[in-house]
Formats: sequence, structure tokens, C-alpha cells
Amino acid sequence: MTHWQTYDAPPAMAGLYARAALRQRVSGQQLPDTGLRCVMVIDPVRLGAYRKVCGYDNTGLLPPTYPHVLAFVLQLALLTDPGFPFPLVGLVQLAERIRVLRPLGGVARASVSVYLGELQAHAEGAAFSLVTQLHDALGLLWEGETDLLCRKAQLQGQWAAPPAPAELPAGEVTRWLAGKDIGRQYAKVAGDYNPIHLSLPSARLFGFQQAIAPGMWSLARSLAALQHHIPDAGLQFNTQFLRPVPLPSEVVLNASAPGEDGHFSLTGRDASVYLAGEWAPL
Repeated sequence: MTHWQTYDAPPAMAGLYARAALRQRVSGQQLPDTGLRCVMVIDPVRLGAYRKVCGYDNTGLLPPTYPHVLAFVLQLALLTDPGFPFPLVGLVQLAERIRVLRPLGGVARASVSVYLGELQAHAEGAAFSLVTQLHDALGLLWEGETDLLCRKAQLQGQWAAPPAPAELPAGEVTRWLAGKDIGRQYAKVAGDYNPIHLSLPSARLFGFQQAIAPGMWSLARSLAALQHHIPDAGLQFNTQFLRPVPLPSEVVLNASAPGEDGHFSLTGRDASVYLAGEWAPL
């Protein structure tokens, strides 16, 4: 059972980053049963900057990936809580599932909640899910579930192999350059200052040959290019992050024909598949 802690105001981001920097080692093999809640107000200036960085048109609706930005401070608070056993730096995003239950229009404020799913063995460490929800006066409005991997942790048990990548569509929708500074641009609007996204020197400190694009930016940029291609609500997105997008690089978005369901993928010029996903009715 989740034990909820409610904030009257969002916690200070600076203190959370300080906690993240101090956590370097795995301290246990159990996830806390704490959930965090807070009523969050949507800043139209920040939202506009997010749309610009990710390529969304201003349709009057929140982008389907924006609730993650709204909830990021709570996600960070939960993942740096003293009861959370893994270091934040080094967590790998494996997959993202987003459910848009109703149109995200006219949302000026919402109750945001985050909690952790089940911890399970993985071939490369230990995996768990981070669940984020938005509620308005009518109930659940949006839900996201992020699968994360901690390579530093080891669990006993049978590893459940992930499903095969979604069907890869053949039709090119568009392509764009993921510039070397996109990690810094995204950090300014999303608050996600992960060093592996910011620059070549900071990425090399963590074993990367070059900086890599934030996974949620790559997904947001893909869905922005498809926003007039798919329904606004009553659907779910299921996405697997297969390999990081190196910065800088040109990427190609492929997708099925417009409709209620379909597939999409983001690939490199050398045919490397960075992410593969699908959309479908709820």
C-alpha cells in the first residue's frame, strides 16, 4: 500500500540535486512505499518554451509529454529520498507508457502524484517503474509509467525478458538535426540537468564518448511531429528506448499512416533504431 505525503508547494530543486550528487552507491534492495502529491500550477511561459524546444504547435492542449515536466520536481524528490536505494545518476530509461484519458485542454492546475512500482530482476541489474498521474476535478486525466534500470544493483530471481521492439513502419514523416546543445536547451525548460545530456566533457565523466539526447526530448520531439497525425485523447503510447541518440546527429522519424492506431520509430542515418513505439485506443 502506498503511503502518501502531500506537499503544500513544490520542493526546492537545488536541494534535490544536492541529494542526488551525494548518492553514489546502492544502499538496499527494497523500494520505499512512499508516494508524493502536490497541486501544480502550469506556467504558460515555461509551457511555451517547452513547446518551442520540442516542436509542438500551440493547439490549446497540453502536449502529451508535458505532464512529465510538470511532475519532474516530485519525481526527483522521490528518487532522491533517503529511503530510495539507488543513485539517481546512471539510471537508464528503458520504456515509457503514456495514457491520455481525456483532452488536455483548459488545464491551468492539476493534482500531480508520483509513486514507485515493483522492483524486479533484470539481465543488466534491477528494473522498476515510476508512475506519474495527473488528476483534475473529474478524476484521472493522464498517466505515465516509466521503466528504469539500475545497473549497479543485482537481484535474485527470474528476469522477465522485454517484449520485442514494436513493428517498425517504413514511411518517413520528417527528419531533424539533434544539435549538440539540445540537452542544455531541454534542461532549461524541463529542469533535467543530467550531465550525460549537457556536454561532451560532462558526458565523458560518466563513460560516454559523446553527449546523448534526453530520452523524453526524443519522444516529445517525435510526438510533436505526429500531433496532427493521431487523436488528441483516449489513447495510449507505448515506447521502448533502444539506444541513445548521440549529439549531434540527424534522426529520421518513420510512422504508420494517420489513424487511431499505428507505429512509429526514430532512427539514425546509419539505420540505428533509437526508439520504437506505438499508439492505440484505450
